[in-house]
Amino acid sequence: MTAYSELSAHFGRVSALSNALGILHWDNAAVMPKGAAETRADSVALLDVLRHGMATDPRVKEWLEAAANDDRLGPWEKANLREIGRVYAQDTALPADLVEASSKATSACEMRWRQAREESDFAGLLPYLAEVLRLQREAARAKGEALGLGDYDALLNDYEPGGRAAKIDALFDDLAAFLPGFADEVIAAQARRPKDEAPQGPFPVDKQRALGLRMMAALGYDFERGRLDVSTHPFCGGADNDVRITTRYDESDFASALMGVLHETGHALYEQGRPQAYLGQPVSAARGMSVHESQSLLIEMQACRSKEFVAFAAPLMRETFGGSGPAWEADALWRRYTRVSRGFIRVDADEVTYPAHVILRYRLEKALIADDLPLADLPAAWNDGMRALLGVTPPSDKVGCLQDIHWPSGGWGYFPTYTLGAMTAAQLFDAARTAEPDILPAIGRGDFGPIVAWLRANVHAHGSLYETDELLTRATGRPLDAGVFKAHLKRRYLDEG
Repeated sequence: MTAYSELSAHFGRVSALSNALGILHWDNAAVMPKGAAETRADSVALLDVLRHGMATDPRVKEWLEAAANDDRLGPWEKANLREIGRVYAQDTALPADLVEASSKATSACEMRWRQAREESDFAGLLPYLAEVLRLQREAARAKGEALGLGDYDALLNDYEPGGRAAKIDALFDDLAAFLPGFADEVIAAQARRPKDEAPQGPFPVDKQRALGLRMMAALGYDFERGRLDVSTHPFCGGADNDVRITTRYDESDFASALMGVLHETGHALYEQGRPQAYLGQPVSAARGMSVHESQSLLIEMQACRSKEFVAFAAPLMRETFGGSGPAWEADALWRRYTRVSRGFIRVDADEVTYPAHVILRYRLEKALIADDLPLADLPAAWNDGMRALLGVTPPSDKVGCLQDIHWPSGGWGYFPTYTLGAMTAAQLFDAARTAEPDILPAIGRGDFGPIVAWLRANVHAHGSLYETDELLTRATGRPLDAGVFKAHLKRRYLDEG
């Protein structure tokens, strides 16, 4: 066997362990009984250590060095070497005992978070979260020293390869200066509209689920390779060719669960559309989380909050819930689904205020990693940030600093990719509509084929063949441009509204 084929076979086995972990993490969040938490944590920790041990096998370095001189490799194989090298560098920076300790700490913290969130009990979560944070800081220092990065950039690099806080700071400072005033302008303009009544519930969960499944099918989700379930925090997870999504239901508001399903289906379409020929290899993986988040936000925000989508969906909503009257008309529903308001919950936020939720979390996690903010002061700092960026103060920690699973589950460095993803989504959708003018009219007919086909060809099928900036430039003709996102917001919320 050649060095490259040895590497490929080896990382196929690493991928198999990652797939097993993905299914266990889905099970933890969706169906695992509480009493199994401790035993499950031990199982997950062992698999984490085994995966880490395989990824850091000393032979990997030898194979990488030998394969680098193989002139028979094509573009995909060369890109796979680059991505294997990235994985190897990140994993060898961490000792196995730190990997095991982090796995156990996040498993325990995630389970305690579910109870703490329900009870609005930050004090009860604090010791668990403090241990996770301590280990994250240790991992950040170890990765930073190995990769020549600052602590926060070392964590960010796990989710956004090549991403740097300095670049994000500039983008987010610009948005933070623009968004509050823009939100004021939009809210004032919308206040001059006639008030639209909300559709009246209750909306039974079984009917909400049926509507969600119908929309997933319309989008092209492959039910032979995935499923829809319920969890405390909606997510997309699972394994290669087993792409599972979750949502959560509220019988007084069907839109929240529906938009959650549409969002997670965007993620799932990306996973289901990755290059099958290289499945199990790092080059087949999604190209970082800003691109991943762009796929969910493109579907949810760009496509499925358009007037065309609501015109298609309104009759299905009326049919599903037996609705009638002015509140169920397409124009009224569209006005509700694009209404801008200052709220407490990130996942329920509108497109205009959502980036402010992310900017707050990004600034707080940077301060926590740098030890510039004591963890015990997080609730107060959170509330201060909400007042400054959104003009509201959460009435409890349940709808404040306890609402997200990311920090308890070890996802430090993840948050900025949401707003980077929103910006990327606007740029991709703009390019797609320019290339294929029938995309929005087709959505109005319930046909998502044109937009999904464009995404398959320009994003999904490339996996990690290209770095993020090159992928976006190839797809849209330019690197990430905040101006496209701002123009989209102005067009939808002022011009169309």
